Amino acid sequence: MENEREEMESTNGKSKRVCVRVENDAVCSTGGRWDELSPELLASIFVRIVPPVLMVKSVALVCRNWMEIVSGPYCWTDIDLEQWCRDCCVANRPHLIDQVVRKIVRRSRSTFRRLSTFRLGDVGFSFAASRGRCLKTLQIPMCEVTDDVVVKYVGCLANLTFLDISYCFKVTEKGLKAFGTECKSLTHLRRNMPIWELPDSVEPSDVKDQEALIIADTMKGLQRLDYAFNRLSDTGVEAILTQCKALTHLEIQGCWNVELKGDLEARCKNLVNFQKPWIDDHDDLIYSSDDDSTEGESDDESIYSESSSSSDLD
Repeated sequence: MENEREEMESTNGKSKRVCVRVENDAVCSTGGRWDELSPELLASIFVRIVPPVLMVKSVALVCRNWMEIVSGPYCWTDIDLEQWCRDCCVANRPHLIDQVVRKIVRRSRSTFRRLSTFRLGDVGFSFAASRGRCLKTLQIPMCEVTDDVVVKYVGCLANLTFLDISYCFKVTEKGLKAFGTECKSLTHLRRNMPIWELPDSVEPSDVKDQEALIIADTMKGLQRLDYAFNRLSDTGVEAILTQCKALTHLEIQGCWNVELKGDLEARCKNLVNFQKPWIDDHDDLIYSSDDDSTEGESDDESIYSESSSSSDLD
């Protein structure tokens, strides 16, 4: 039998109500005092129920104990600022992104394992990468990061396993090669690009296998490659399938120049998951993870104002 009863417990002359659970003659009592929880447990609760910026703005104001927890590394092993960064862009405040990323990364004390942002610049990337010895997941779609900065700081990201550089036009073959050369633990690359028109005929200028060849040559441990709407051809697919022997997932939707001649189609279908290049109606495609639209974003979320973002994250 299991039942519950309430008892009054006296502590330092003060009484508090305690819930007691009786199960198989064993008695377990639990109090309701949040300030008695360990910092790790409180931080775990905060990150599950409060967005990062609100955590700094609201949670930190409750009491000194909570402020110390939010100011320390416990809450910042997983830094997901993508939605906030998108809101900044909608509000025409993209200049805040690098500044806030620097402050949050500093709070993590170089223990963060995931960083997800949007429109990240050179300053934010260099600061995060130089402190990214524990970083495993880096998601920076549509970033403004340049090749030279990638080359300079990517050596600090040796433990990276998942990289998302979709729509990052300033990261070219040079930057991609640097990621592949330095990030030997990489198993998942996302390099989707914007939709481009299906050409009536394939011109030499429409075929760009250079990036695919770099991926094949430097990222041989890849297990998953998301490579939609790139301008590769069968040559690039052949290289990836041949050299990335651990590959199980390949997405090349919208890669119009791919024909999958010879045994390429059969080899692709042998993968655990394969998204073919040809689609019936590419205008209706929606990639939820990479969608750059601002649908659903509201001006009511203007709580991320310049003043609050600057001061509250100091």
